[in-house]
Amino acid sequence: MTLPVAIIAGGLATRLHPITETIPKSLVEVASQPFVLHQLALLRGRRVVMCLGHLGEQVEAVVGDGARHGVEAAYSYDGGQLLGTGGALRKALPLLGDAFLVLYGDSYLRCDYVDVERTFVASRKLALMAVFENHGKYDVSNVSFRDGRILHYDKTPGRPNMTHVDYGLGALRAAALADYPAGTRLDLTTVYRDLLARGELAAYEMPERFYEIGSPAGLEETRRLIMETA
Repeated sequence: MTLPVAIIAGGLATRLHPITETIPKSLVEVASQPFVLHQLALLRGRRVVMCLGHLGEQVEAVVGDGARHGVEAAYSYDGGQLLGTGGALRKALPLLGDAFLVLYGDSYLRCDYVDVERTFVASRKLALMAVFENHGKYDVSNVSFRDGRILHYDKTPGRPNMTHVDYGLGALRAAALADYPAGTRLDLTTVYRDLLARGELAAYEMPERFYEIGSPAGLEETRRLIMETA
């Protein structure tokens, strides 16, 4: 099984202003290419659904049908209001099918996507969250994780016993979003927390750190990584 991948890329990217005042975050240049093309290079052979909002038409103009980049690309737009990460996925369900991976639009994750997918399917749960043992090093830790299980997930700063962080990659079944009203703002954080409370959130612990371009520091770090490994 090769699951489609939803890339949530509809935010305003205010932390990267003024760069993102006229282009979306997905098109920020990293090592002489729009960032989204580096993401797609990691997802070759898959169907990718871009969940877009702010200036999203520019992304579609660059990626097109995805064939030049080794993927099959489709697009879902928030519309008149920003729907949030969970709301964007809810709207894109007709393009995603019963089960899919989900990736944040500013995440650069060189990991084993096939094994994540395999673990998700084997878990028989409605969702999976990839986590990394972070101890506050690369971002604020927001996950309490022990013996292969997520015990707590909370983005409230300063909560004790949070050793891990949401890696920026997950997997969901469409049923995980079925109870939320369509067309309203919804954060994926809320979905994960609700699923955890129901015992429906599996976990996958990543052995290596994540990279992201959501902040100027993260952007520079990711640029260096890609240039050094090109």
